[in-house]
Amino acid sequence: MQTRALGKSGIQLPAIVLGGNVFGWTADESTSFRILDRAVAAGLNAIDTADVYTKWIAGHQGGESETIIGKWLKETGNRQRVVIATKVGMELGPDRKGLSAGWITQAVEDSLRRLQTDYIDLYQSHRDDEDTPLEETLGAFARLIEQGKVRAIGASNYTAERLAAALHTSETLGLPRFESLQPHYNLVERALFEGDLHQVCRDHDLGVIPYYALAAGFLTGKYRSAADVGDSARAKRVEMYLNERGQKVLAALDCIAHAHNAKPGQVAIAWLAARPGITAPIASATSIAQLDELIDAANLALKEDEIDALDQASA
Repeated sequence: MQTRALGKSGIQLPAIVLGGNVFGWTADESTSFRILDRAVAAGLNAIDTADVYTKWIAGHQGGESETIIGKWLKETGNRQRVVIATKVGMELGPDRKGLSAGWITQAVEDSLRRLQTDYIDLYQSHRDDEDTPLEETLGAFARLIEQGKVRAIGASNYTAERLAAALHTSETLGLPRFESLQPHYNLVERALFEGDLHQVCRDHDLGVIPYYALAAGFLTGKYRSAADVGDSARAKRVEMYLNERGQKVLAALDCIAHAHNAKPGQVAIAWLAARPGITAPIASATSIAQLDELIDAANLALKEDEIDALDQASA
């Protein structure tokens, strides 16, 4: 499978990054292991997770996804074959959140232990922490890189202004810079990324790995009415797209999918992968069947007029 460079990090990513948010949530441990086995065998060897996954489930503390990935890495011996990306910053407890040097230093050790590895390929700020000076956060990341615990750093959920400020701080102080951005971006969520944020990434040659590539499953075409949503684990996220614009997007996806003998979700991912400046979209799978669809999507090339049709439907 062809790969793309992630910024100037030296890390190469496949066409799609496998989302680990479902591990320990809608995919149990055994299912997660099967998905990971199949993904790596097919060349999808980059996995994105976070220390906070899956804290939102009753009885979970956070770190469940990392723990599953760590068990799989130990059992298979696949550490050298995969790119592991995880994140820090979301609240795990009253004193376990943010991007202070103290918390980053503790959180990375926790993640390394759960992942059963001695280094993380891409360590990301899960969200901005305006209460902590950028130089403190970046200085803490610099020490992790010096210690060999982290290869490169990235940002997620930053505004254009704060991302630019972080890059300026790195340049001014001679600190490692964010090599990537992980934004919320897909066919029905375009406004947050397109514009200034996208321009900052392009100006500084940052890698971009968008999350929610399938809009919580909406872009697969599975959810077309409130009745389809039911009590789905992603119901609240999907319901916001059940409007006129969402239906136009699904109609365009259906038409193009038919022309390629593909599925709507595969077309949605192909559209995202074809956007200027995008390195690789992040997408999750809760079954081998879903994963096989992602693998096929990685090889789907859209025509220019098809991309234009999707642009117009989702404008």
